[in-house]
Amino acid sequence: MRNTEINGKEILFSRAGELVRITPCHENAVRFEAFCDCKPDSENYTLMPQDADCVIEDKGYCVFMTVGKVKIQLEQNGKVTVYSNGKPVLEEQPEMTFNDGYRHYETNGSRWSARVTFKANEGEHFYGLGHEPSGMFDLKGCSFDLRHLNTKCTIPFVYSSRGYGFLWNNPAIGSVELSNNRTRWSVGATHKIDYVVIAGNPAEVSGTLADLTGHAPVMPHWATGFWQSRLRYETQEDLLEVARRYRDEGIPLSVIICDYFHWTEQGDYKFDPQYWHDVPAMTKELHEMGTKLVVSVWPTINEKSENYWHMRDNNMLIRTAKGSDRVFPFYGWQAEIDATNPKTREFVFAKLKENYLEQGVDGLWFDEAEPEIHPEHFDNLLLHAGRGDEVGLIFPYYYTQMAYEGFKKISDDEPVTLTRCAYLGSQKYGALVWSGDVISTFESLSQQVKAGLNMSMCGVPWWNTDIGGFYDGDTQSDMFRELIVRWFQYGVFCPVMRVHGNRYRHGEKKRDVKEPSGDPNEIWGFGERNYGILKDLILLRERLRPYIEKEMAKAAKTGIPVMRPMFFDYPDDEVCYSLGEQYIFGDDIIFAPIVNEGQTEKRVYLPEGEWILTKNKKPYAAGWHNVTAEIDEFIAFVRKDSNVIDCF
Repeated sequence: MRNTEINGKEILFSRAGELVRITPCHENAVRFEAFCDCKPDSENYTLMPQDADCVIEDKGYCVFMTVGKVKIQLEQNGKVTVYSNGKPVLEEQPEMTFNDGYRHYETNGSRWSARVTFKANEGEHFYGLGHEPSGMFDLKGCSFDLRHLNTKCTIPFVYSSRGYGFLWNNPAIGSVELSNNRTRWSVGATHKIDYVVIAGNPAEVSGTLADLTGHAPVMPHWATGFWQSRLRYETQEDLLEVARRYRDEGIPLSVIICDYFHWTEQGDYKFDPQYWHDVPAMTKELHEMGTKLVVSVWPTINEKSENYWHMRDNNMLIRTAKGSDRVFPFYGWQAEIDATNPKTREFVFAKLKENYLEQGVDGLWFDEAEPEIHPEHFDNLLLHAGRGDEVGLIFPYYYTQMAYEGFKKISDDEPVTLTRCAYLGSQKYGALVWSGDVISTFESLSQQVKAGLNMSMCGVPWWNTDIGGFYDGDTQSDMFRELIVRWFQYGVFCPVMRVHGNRYRHGEKKRDVKEPSGDPNEIWGFGERNYGILKDLILLRERLRPYIEKEMAKAAKTGIPVMRPMFFDYPDDEVCYSLGEQYIFGDDIIFAPIVNEGQTEKRVYLPEGEWILTKNKKPYAAGWHNVTAEIDEFIAFVRKDSNVIDCF
């Protein structure tokens, strides 16, 4: 084909205003790059391309590359078509008449806006893109911003029911349309279009995605039990009092969390001795009770911090192209650390090590890890990795890298970092992603079930929510007391079971502190009847831990998530592509959470095989079933002959 070079396993194609490069990326994956400045580079971002065999054919009018089950066709006019298992799955759609205008670029100085458009396929379903409370399971027909926000974590990857995965390898701020008339990926500041197409069923694609972005570690035992948190434990004695009561009540407590404003100043990374007078003694007592301590860390820093001027003068903070570099008007004007800078990561982790880890703290909670900056003028942000609008999605990747690599220098144990945001590859750094400050409503619970299943398709197997939701929860209301039980039931069957929230405060605050806590958020704070129900759920989680840990080890090895959509295991069952409020948990459990107020019955679909309802051990065949669940019951099925039934 004219203007084409074939160099070993590489196809280079040149035309006016564009240089295209096609390479194998894995044994069933192909990578497409189009450089709008016609200057090829070796930038992979967080992608880890794998060498693979390929077959290249030049037909004169077009050129093909076949890599295992995937084939890409590039025509002389620039059009791309991708085939999976011999069937066309992606076909570029022209923006102009006469079958022309493939891929669109506009210059804006040193950077370009770029977009690529594909034809819509009838009957196609899409899943992935991280999490956000959209209420959507199947993303077909939707459009989304490619950016991070509190409650929205963008992982630019989708799995298609047509048997392929699409990885948009670009951390720029942009958008994606999965609409009925087209599929379009767009960014506002870049120098290339870069994507990978992976052929295969859900398990095959998930395995390849893990190879290309990193496998999650094996989750350590301490993280698989019950986590207790509230906004916030105001003093050392408050926190210890809660841990002691769990011990005295005979309830296993794996983790307790010390939330924000335990510090002296934002950016000091140390406990305030006025309220936390002997941290080593506190952690020692917790460890003797079998409980780990996780501490909240924010990426914000203010001028009063002992670290501010050193970090500012050494360019360790996110800078701005114009205006003030203190860009975060929340609890006063703050600057943000630049986690994309290796010097920043080294400096900050040294402080975390000295002031937390060496005092006995076991893990870190990276709140606001997007980072949360207002106003969101990404083009005004200057990071070590580039301008904000060009690399804005990548910040949380480096933020969790800081914790993981720092921990690994001082211990052989696998660290777990609770984080509010992630990017492609964050999982390999022990990122336990949670869905942010979601509202305490039944609608929100329904949204979270769907959001977690979409996240599970993005290579991130460690995920959880604030059980009960984060805000507007009134512990004295009947609605919330029902909600907390249903959310706890859901939490049992999540990768991590963690309760958290800022509960409505009845009465006056107890003491003068920087940020007073709301009402208690422990299981004895939601009514006497609920206490017994929630205690039993925690004890069930404890019995399930060997099963969960086996599945976590499998996730680390294969990339297959523990919590996953029904179609993952049954890709040939069309019904499973519509089931957003029931899912598979490990190899042997199907869980169908109750997500509506006052609901005590749910219609559940069982795939092929025979299943056992856990509450009464009765067998059920494949098909639709109406199943009841009173407030102290939940709906879970176990595969026949699985010994996990003994846990129930």
